[in-house]
Amino acid sequence: MSFNIGLSGMRAASKDLNVTGNNIANAGTAGFKQSRAEFADVYASSVLGTGKNPQGSGVLLANVSQQFNQGNINYTQNALDLAINGNGFFQVSNNGALSYTRAGYFGTDKVGNLVDNFGYKLQGYSVDGNGNIQTGRVSDLKIQTSSQEPKATTKVTQGFNLNSTNIEPINTPFDPADPLSYNSSTSTNVFDEQGNSHVMTQYFVKTGTANTWQMHVLVNGRNPADPVNSTAPSTTNLEFSPSGSLVNPASGSTPIAGWQPAVKNTDGSWSLNNAAPAGGLNMTLDMRGSTQYASSFAVNSVSQDGYTTGELAGLEISETGEIFARYTNGQSKVQGQIILANFANVQGLTPVGKTQWVQSFESGEPVRNPPGSGTLGSLQAGALEDSNVELSDQLVNLIVAQRNYQANAKTIETESAITQTIINLR
Repeated sequence: MSFNIGLSGMRAASKDLNVTGNNIANAGTAGFKQSRAEFADVYASSVLGTGKNPQGSGVLLANVSQQFNQGNINYTQNALDLAINGNGFFQVSNNGALSYTRAGYFGTDKVGNLVDNFGYKLQGYSVDGNGNIQTGRVSDLKIQTSSQEPKATTKVTQGFNLNSTNIEPINTPFDPADPLSYNSSTSTNVFDEQGNSHVMTQYFVKTGTANTWQMHVLVNGRNPADPVNSTAPSTTNLEFSPSGSLVNPASGSTPIAGWQPAVKNTDGSWSLNNAAPAGGLNMTLDMRGSTQYASSFAVNSVSQDGYTTGELAGLEISETGEIFARYTNGQSKVQGQIILANFANVQGLTPVGKTQWVQSFESGEPVRNPPGSGTLGSLQAGALEDSNVELSDQLVNLIVAQRNYQANAKTIETESAITQTIINLR
């Protein structure tokens, strides 16, 4: 009996050494989770039970338990490296076969798919044609590397102050080339449907009527609706209340209807550049919040919703998994959202190598949600999660396992000596 007991102890100590050695070997593996050998004692039993004073029959390996505690976050400055700070796993697909990992080595393949260093495709929510995230629709994430299409300007939003102490200009007929014919001016870049940039200039002229101004608008110094034949501006009256707030136009907005983008030829003439639909482009100037106070003219804010063609300049990933593509035209676009998966019993997951796990009956079904929702952790872009192996603990475990092996070998040696003594009896 002692031979079997000692042998079971040596086997258990050897398995403990294997588990500890594997932990040490993966101390530098990103996303690795250490394991722990768990043992149980053995008692011989019969139909009538183990008896009043049972004698142990050795030890067995009851389980190798995975420890899913958090590893340290190590920043790498690689935008597509990802670390999970908290619960959850990345879901990756190998031709439809799903697996789960904490190792966030991600990049793009030749067609733009987000993949790990084994070529498995990272999964998440896709986007529709308008850039809206399709929540609940899980698929492979792909980065669109094509140029961003231009967008024509349809709205310019401004906030400015006109100096209430100004008087009528010295020269009364408005002439954009004569600074004495207007009080102040400002320019904004606007875009046509081909992404061509044009300069829209507004000139403000104080009139003889109290709290009333004229706003003259030119695009590239030409009439917005007829740039080929006319330099006459589009004109709008602006009226302010005695307290200085804009009251007319009542909506705070005025349309620049029928804008026809044009280009100047080498001979000095102008021609349409065919960057507008029939009837021209419609553009609105939103001036809500503009004022007339006794201070110098100033533009407090300005924005417009058009942009030129953009090339992909970089990617950013938020803590909640949204993937933003940045373009050279200053715009950004959502390309998708990474999801995380979690399980009722993470220790029931089956390790399959490559720092990946697969679902098992014991783990239960995966619950998939964006990072940061529920009990799921958040994402850290430009970082990796280190192995959670504590080397000092593992080195102590080596010593303990070694001593256990030696002690069980001593049990066998002692039993052998006793047996030899019995054999030598005469």
